[in-house]
Amino acid sequence: MQVTTITKIKTGAFVLAGIVVLLMIIFFIGNQKNLFRRTIQLHINYKTVAGLQEGNFVRFAGINVGSVDMIEITSDTTVRVDISIQKKVQKFIRTDSKASIANDGLMGDKLIQINSGSDSQPIITEGGNLVAVNPFDMEKIMAKIEKVGIKVENIVNNIDTLSGQLSGIFGKVNNGKGTLGKLINSEKLANDLQQTVNSAKQTVKTIDKAADGIKDNMDAAKHNFLLKGFFNKKEKKGIADSTTKADKKNAPKPEIKN
Repeated sequence: MQVTTITKIKTGAFVLAGIVVLLMIIFFIGNQKNLFRRTIQLHINYKTVAGLQEGNFVRFAGINVGSVDMIEITSDTTVRVDISIQKKVQKFIRTDSKASIANDGLMGDKLIQINSGSDSQPIITEGGNLVAVNPFDMEKIMAKIEKVGIKVENIVNNIDTLSGQLSGIFGKVNNGKGTLGKLINSEKLANDLQQTVNSAKQTVKTIDKAADGIKDNMDAAKHNFLLKGFFNKKEKKGIADSTTKADKKNAPKPEIKN
């Protein structure tokens, strides 16, 4: 079967399109991984990387500026992470810049976020170490939450028990059981108490009337011609006593001679 010229052209165009697509993919991936840009390598020592993987992005000011090259366990408490970042970003990163592990969106992959650090610190150099900000240990957090949950459950159980006890007490009171229940629910005691209060009010009124009567009798006695002299004499004596006390108080004190 002889291949026609048109078939050759179609095959060539298809192969050429495939090569172009492949080059675009390589360029895109290389651009994301900084394969065609000058980079420097930095190091970070974490206690745990919380799911970070090689090839994840490194961001500065919210922009992808590098990627994770290698993750290696160096001891039982240290995980070394090597990253590559664009050379042009180096001038913004200081020796006290912090590198934290964050999520790319709500449910995205892990990535490393770098802050700028202090202007007073020198610019980081090739192979320098960034300050690690270790991620939260979710196991420890969940253990603490579980302990708190147990305490809260105990408190709730105690509240339920106390509520049940109070409900039983109030139920007995409402049913007239116990001294307080009898006092609150007994109609006879309520009537007796009301009568006692009424008697006390009547007694107070009687005392007030008696006091008014005594006052009227004393006023009448003062104006009686037989007792008028006695009251006048008593009043004059009171005035004289008051005058004598005032004179003694105002009298000059004798001088003391040496």
